[in-house]
Order: sequence, then structure tokens, then C-alpha cells
Amino acid sequence: MAEAAQRLDVWLWCARLCRSRADCARLIAAGGIRINRQPTEKPHARLRPGDVVTLPLPAGVRVWRVLALAARRGPAAEARLLYEEIAAAPLSCAAGQTAAYPPAEPAPTRLPGERDDLRGHRKLHSL
Repeated sequence: MAEAAQRLDVWLWCARLCRSRADCARLIAAGGIRINRQPTEKPHARLRPGDVVTLPLPAGVRVWRVLALAARRGPAAEARLLYEEIAAAPLSCAAGQTAAYPPAEPAPTRLPGERDDLRGHRKLHSL
């Protein structure tokens, strides 16, 4: 009897990690994703319930345990049931900082009465 398995790119797409399966395949091919501590660059790698997937994301490294295989790409609530997060939040988030980027400064605005000319444009963008 064959053990149930699913392609890694399809499972990540059903878990709503990326918007398309092609995006998931590119993420896998770029490297960094691990299945049970083994690096993989193959979108067709087989994934089974109980496997541990390590994902390098811009917000930090995520470690997920596969709870179930996906029958379809459903809503986010259904996708959340496919895995459980087993790693703690990144250190920057645990310390109370909400993002890895510094807070954005407000864009400079033109004062009332200022002309929209080249000098004003250069002055505005030199800030």
C-alpha cells in the first residue's frame, strides 16, 4: 500500500503561502526550503503528514509541521488546518517590535501657496 504524499509546491499553494503554484515552485527552486532538515530545490519533492517544513520568509524563518495533505485550495481557515507552527516567533517580534523595517517617515508635502516648478520639485526631493 502506497503512503499518502503530495507535491511540495501544491501543498504550499494550498496552505496559501503564495498566490500561485508557479510562485511556490520559484520559491522552492530558489533554495532555502527544507523538509525534515534536508534542503530541497525540487518543487516535485514529496511531502507527507508529520514532515517538518522550514520556510525562509521575509518576516523570518517559519517552521511548520504538516498535519494533513490538501484536497483543494480552500479559504484561509481551511488552509490553517494543514499545518501547525512549531517554532517561536522571531526575536524582533517577541521583543515588541512589529517589523524588521524602521517605521516609515511621512512623505513631504507642498505648503499652500508654493508653486509646482522645477526648483520646488528639486527642493522637495532633496529632503
